[in-house]
Amino acid sequence: MIVFEKPHALTDVPFHYCPGCTHGIVHRLVAEVLDELGVEGTTVGVAPVGCSVFAYNYFNCDMIEAPHGRAPAVATGVKRSNPDLTVFTYQGDGDLAAIGTAETVHVGARGENITIIFINNAIYGMTGGQMAPTTLLGQVTTTSPYGRDKQLQGNPIRVCEMMATLDGTAYAERVAVDCVQNVRKAKAAIKKAFTLQQEKKGLSIVEVLSTCPTNWGLSPEKALDWLRENMMPHYPLGVYKDITKEEQN
Repeated sequence: MIVFEKPHALTDVPFHYCPGCTHGIVHRLVAEVLDELGVEGTTVGVAPVGCSVFAYNYFNCDMIEAPHGRAPAVATGVKRSNPDLTVFTYQGDGDLAAIGTAETVHVGARGENITIIFINNAIYGMTGGQMAPTTLLGQVTTTSPYGRDKQLQGNPIRVCEMMATLDGTAYAERVAVDCVQNVRKAKAAIKKAFTLQQEKKGLSIVEVLSTCPTNWGLSPEKALDWLRENMMPHYPLGVYKDITKEEQN
């Protein structure tokens, strides 16, 4: 009896990510959900600009490469032209919360029936470790060498909380993949997000707190500790909006 195997929705291409990066975990969770829902053949993913720019190499479903920050707009076009498809974007914090802020906010305002997988590692990964909209106060990056200063660079953006205020957002949850328990919760959130899309409830977004050992200057193990000690207090895990519970009430 097979108890564990690679999801069919993942290709055999080796990941290019740095050691300790948790993108690979999230890729696997997305692929497992596509397998379990039986939608691999009718799914279109939209890859971003950033560390996960090569996501189109890793998923067996159809994939489209979007300009920087524009994945939600591309996904909107795909979904509106063929509403029966399952459509998701896979984006980092620089792509989604910086250059793509407008696209992200307005798919929530319009209630576009797509799913966003949002990776928050509090830094720009691919381009060398610059400050991102999600960089924490006091966090050192290549463009905030003395730490992020509230007076100079403002406050970090809490994306889930922001998206939950929009009427068209059906589901917004923040998860992490730092331990087995949280990985399981992350998968459940991703599956619910895709399920709500199938039920045509509106926008669903799952924010995943992730590590960037390379640009944080930490070992993979220490990076997980840093995430728990610093990111989780500022970005609390949990469900920020669930339209199904609102409908029950």
